[in-house]
Amino acid sequence: MNSALARAPAWQIAAGIRDRQFSSHDVVDAHFRLIHQLEPKLHAFVSLDEESARQQAKRADEAIASRQPVGPLHGVPITIKSSIDVAGLLCETGTRLRQGNIATSDAPLVSRLKSAGAIVLGNTAVPEFLMAWETRSALYGTTNSPWDLERTPGGSSGGEAAAIAACCSAGGIGSDGGGSIRVPAHFSGICGLKPTPGRIPATGHFPSSVGPFSLIGVVGPMARTVRDLQLMFDIVAGPDNGDPNAAPVPLRKPDKAALRQLRIGYFEDDGRIPVTKETRVAVQSAAQALREDGFTVEPFLPEGLDEALRLWHVLFVDGVSVLLRQAYKDHEADMFPIVREVLDFSAKDPPLTTDILLNTLFGRDVLRSRFLDQMNRYPILLCPVASGPAFRHGERRWEIEGRIVEYLNAFCYSQWFNLLGNPAAVVPMGSSPEGLPIGVQVVGRPWEEEQVLAVAERIEHAGGWREPPILKGAADD
Repeated sequence: MNSALARAPAWQIAAGIRDRQFSSHDVVDAHFRLIHQLEPKLHAFVSLDEESARQQAKRADEAIASRQPVGPLHGVPITIKSSIDVAGLLCETGTRLRQGNIATSDAPLVSRLKSAGAIVLGNTAVPEFLMAWETRSALYGTTNSPWDLERTPGGSSGGEAAAIAACCSAGGIGSDGGGSIRVPAHFSGICGLKPTPGRIPATGHFPSSVGPFSLIGVVGPMARTVRDLQLMFDIVAGPDNGDPNAAPVPLRKPDKAALRQLRIGYFEDDGRIPVTKETRVAVQSAAQALREDGFTVEPFLPEGLDEALRLWHVLFVDGVSVLLRQAYKDHEADMFPIVREVLDFSAKDPPLTTDILLNTLFGRDVLRSRFLDQMNRYPILLCPVASGPAFRHGERRWEIEGRIVEYLNAFCYSQWFNLLGNPAAVVPMGSSPEGLPIGVQVVGRPWEEEQVLAVAERIEHAGGWREPPILKGAADD
């Protein structure tokens, strides 16, 4: 029974607790049993708050017994990426420069989740300063994929993805500046949403999403089902004064008839960076599933993707490198190789000057306008998340379709939409010859997350989460 409770999606857990089919105590206990069993293999967690979580579960059950009004996540166990403030938990962002830093208050989105009844079990591992598509740090070592312990669950929200995929959490929050929600979701076989900047407040995240970085860095939900993404999105969306992109955009439920009038464009690769055969098949399968569901789906490759990648590189690689050099100026001995790698990438570029930065910001706005013009015809786009499935720890180049794909280029399929500010969701849709999950990316226009999630849910009927191998040996004690 306990094991089955941990495998249930968040919406189902919430409904079962409300209907007294089971207790929050039983659900929280089931999750901690799995955590204690699997964490020695996964290394997904930074902090656990077991005593407090069990106390909250007790109070949640008492509220149900006394028929008090409850929130939509009442008694549901969740986790939070350890670059986001959760009062009383470590928020080190994977770097020795912040070792021992404990958050004194909750980020606004964490407060909203708790107000909705969610119980935070703990927070999850990240690479140093979030600077990788794998999760390794000097503080916590290497996080492993629940699909293959020799592979990464992705980064930088890799601990979050591993915990959710392995049913150690019903859902949670990650962050994304260059694919850091979507790539781990794709690698780990779960769902994830990168929202429009400002739609969900990034207040309380470190590093702060301010200045040029507020254009590309966001926080968003991760879960095993699209319905859970929608549930968490409805709770955490809304403006906050600490987010420079905040806007009072109301929640809007798409009309089903109007939804099917959307014209959807899809592409299997960008003509520059190859993808694996199975990645192509996943995109094709998603497109066909939508056609069979009544949507108009047509091949379409947007213009301007190369330029979007170039501009993203300036902001993310070169811009972040300026800050990293400052942060480690007198602490170079504390720098983990993942950070050195980013600095090496930046060293190949011209120094970031005021002129380059201004031209990048101007160019981004012009390109974004042209891109959105193209989306007037195709308000939804389908495409890959990355060139291939989860890679082995430490790998940095791969041969795909007879060509070498380098580390940074493999994730261009996600990076474009950080630069352009589009919301994008990931849904599991296929598998590699090794049985590793492959997701597809559903991209929408800014501030239209509801349409993105509605289309993603239609695709999910043809795909969706599968139990990873690590769960096959997990049983009730």
